[in-house]
Order: sequence, then structure tokens, then C-alpha cells
Amino acid sequence: MSFLTPDQPAQIEEPAAEIASGARLVPRITIQAFCEHSQTAQLVESAMHDRRMSKVALTTHNGGIDGAVETYKSNPTPNLIIVETTLSPAEIPSALGRLAEVCDASTRVIVLGHVNDVLLYRELIRSGISEYVVLPATSAEIVTSITDLYAAEGAAPIGRTIGFISAKGGAGSSTIAHNVAWAIATGLRQDCLIVDMDLPFGTAGLNFNQDPPHGLADAVLANQKVDQTMLDRLMSKAANHINLLTAPATLDHTWDFEEREFEQVIETCQKSVPVIVLDIPHCWNSWTRQTLASIDDVVIVAEPDLANLRNAKNMADTIKAMRPTDNTPKLVINKLGLPRRPEIGAGEFASSVECELVGQIGFDAQLFGTAANNGQMIAEVAANNKSNEVFSAIGMRVTGRQSAHTAAKSGSLLKLPSLFKKRA
Repeated sequence: MSFLTPDQPAQIEEPAAEIASGARLVPRITIQAFCEHSQTAQLVESAMHDRRMSKVALTTHNGGIDGAVETYKSNPTPNLIIVETTLSPAEIPSALGRLAEVCDASTRVIVLGHVNDVLLYRELIRSGISEYVVLPATSAEIVTSITDLYAAEGAAPIGRTIGFISAKGGAGSSTIAHNVAWAIATGLRQDCLIVDMDLPFGTAGLNFNQDPPHGLADAVLANQKVDQTMLDRLMSKAANHINLLTAPATLDHTWDFEEREFEQVIETCQKSVPVIVLDIPHCWNSWTRQTLASIDDVVIVAEPDLANLRNAKNMADTIKAMRPTDNTPKLVINKLGLPRRPEIGAGEFASSVECELVGQIGFDAQLFGTAANNGQMIAEVAANNKSNEVFSAIGMRVTGRQSAHTAAKSGSLLKLPSLFKKRA
């Protein structure tokens, strides 16, 4: 099936709101680039830092078109060749003709040129060149040229994937993730899948009062065998527009995973659901790093104290380094106003962490405790509570419906100790 569509309700429902789709990853291909200038080689190599290129194997060479021709006279061609040329528009077609003679028919070619000529572009496209990029260009333009080649014409959109993770255990990222998913499903009427990645201690089933017999563990243990049919069988319906891949929450064995263990499951989800909310546990290992590096948006949930600030700062800096060309992490401050606890102001906290503050949620033990014990969302327990507005605002932000802005209240910010400055 395409995007999950629940059974039609009795009354006519308003159409779903448009949201930003997720980034399409380039499949596992080999790329060889032949550059005439070192700056161009650096440009192509920098494009590999984009998370969309995480599966790509790239090698760069000197020599431009002539270097490529000499190489492929005695070597097989890769999936994609990128060649830089400084030739005049009149000379480029014949040079590429020599390259075509030594290339496999299935090999695609992107030309990086220094001449902005529409007639040349049209001629190259007619002759079978996949794309012509005018230099100077950005790494994002190179990546977009490549991703456009490998997105089938008329292909369905890719679901947007948002990960929630706590800066410190108990900060409440699971509660925030589940309530934001509820806000997206009810407010934007978009199908939303919650994936509880905390296999030994996950709470998605409890928070939605569900106890399905199957869930994420079955999908992961199936490894490469997981497909859309299997995913449909493993998901449980929690509410209109909301489905769950729950954690087994058992300790009969340890849950140790390889770096890309969840990759196939997430990619399958992206093909069928417009919004995927990942409830990522507070841990740090190879698969959490890989997951945080590969998704569309990361939301760090923290309490306003020093330990959370240190951890949030470390997380934010690491995530920014892992995904230099992508969205920076967003920040939610939870449990504000805890009685008798000294707190760091939300604006001061966000300024020190250097993240966009997208939400502040006050401490309300009665409300959140009642919702948790009843297996309900906050909107079900108290529809008019202000927290619901915060959840909706976060949902709007992470789905691309709301432009970037700072949710923190304006005011003078104090400098924090040098402990939280970036290390040289």
C-alpha cells in the first residue's frame, strides 16, 4: 500500500494538511569523479558528508574527461561518473562522445562545467548526459543532482522521520514524542507511525493502552526480510491516523544491535507512512549514532538543570558534526517549574546549547501522571491544557509547516561557564 490510510470514519474528514516530505537517500552505488581542479575534487568529496549519500562509495581522480576515457579503456565503469571539464562548448560534445565509447550503457554521467550555456545544456541532455552542473556550485547542488537521478519518475514521496531523545534519563522524551505524534495526527490529519526503539523498557504500548503481540523486535529480528506486508502485520492501530511499532519490554535476553540494524525497517516505514516518530532511548552506541545521523529531524528533550545542559550540549555538537549539511537539532525544555528545584532559564539553556528552542513544557505531576496511568494522551485528559498548544507547535515545526523561530521568551541571557564552550 501507499501511505497508511485508516478505515474511513462515518463523517467526512477534512483533507490532510501538506507537510514536508523526508529526504530520499541515494541507494548503494559507486561513484567515480574525474576533476581538473583540486577545489572541484574537494567540492565533490564534501557532498559525501550529506546524510543522503551515506550508502555511496566515492573515489576521486585527476584528469577530467580525458582521464576518465583512459581509465575506462581497461576498467569497468561505475554506476555514476562525475567529470569536470574546462573545454569550450563546441569541444565538450565530442569529448563526451569519446567517453561514451568506453562506458557501459547503464552508467550515468554528470558533467561539471564552467560555461553557463542553455543550448549546451539542452544538447548534452539530448545526447544522454544525466545532468550538467555549472561551477562554481555548492555541495548541496551536487547532492540534489545525484538524488534526482535515482528517484524514479512519479515515485511516491518519502515519509518524514523525526527522532526524539532525552539529554538525560527521565527527561521525558517518550512522553513528548507520543504527544507530538498525537498532535500531528489530530491537527494535521496525517498518518503517523510511532516506533518505540527502547526494546527492553519502551513505554509506547503503555502510553496508548496497547499490548500488541508483535512489534519492532519482530521487524528487526527479520533483518533484510522485512517488507511492507510484514510491516502492516506488525503495526498496531492506536487511534485514528496513529499506528505503533511497540517495544517488547522484556529482559529475557539483551538487545545488542549493529550500526545499521534498524536501517531497513525505517526505510520500509518511510515508503508507507508520511510521518515516522522515533522514540529513541537515552543511550549512546553505534546504532543510535547512525539513526540520529540519518533522519530528517532530531529533537533533544532536556530538563533545565546542569547535567541536562552538559549532555544536551555534547549531543547537539556531536549531531551537528555528524550531519553538517542538514537540519540542526531542536530543543524542548521539559518539567519547568519543578517545586524547590533551582533551574536554568529556558532561553539561557537554549543559547548555551546553541539549538533552536521549539517548546517549553511546565511540570504538572497530576496531569501527566493521570495520563500515563490511564494510557492516554494529554489532549484526552485535558483538552484545553496549554501543553497541547506546545505539542502542536512542535509538530508544526518538525513537519515543515512552521518556519524556524525561537520559542524561548526574549530577555537578557547570562553567559555560562567555559565548560560548555566548544573545545578547540
